Amino acid sequence: MRMMLAAALAATTLAALPAHAQTIVAHPWVRATSAPQQPAGGYLTITSARGGKLVEVSSPAGMTEMHEMAMDGSVMRMRQVSAIELPAGKPVELKPGGLHLMLMGLKAPLKAGETVAFTLVVEGRDGKRETLLVKAPVKPAGVTP
Repeated sequence: MRMMLAAALAATTLAALPAHAQTIVAHPWVRATSAPQQPAGGYLTITSARGGKLVEVSSPAGMTEMHEMAMDGSVMRMRQVSAIELPAGKPVELKPGGLHLMLMGLKAPLKAGETVAFTLVVEGRDGKRETLLVKAPVKPAGVTP
């Protein structure tokens, strides 16, 4: 009887604990654009507690893709990637000149002080998906926070 009571108490205690996000996003920002410049880069640091990969990204501001910059011989090239690996507990920085989010076909230029919303989908090692809503401030061109 005591074991059943202890098990019931443990289950009640666990159910009362708040659900913790498996993935944390820190320091999101987007670079401002000028009228002739259509694409914009989005940057952030993402940490998955159990590991997984960033598999989808979207924004109402425009078409959004995951990209990486890499040297191809002596030329820096940008290419789209289908996912970004998130090693367990290790922050992955999306930054200028490396992995980043790319906003294209913007509906309007992005001005410093505005905010851009992103929806990120992270797939855990167990195949379960987690959706994160991120609001990124727009920083002036030429600024790298």
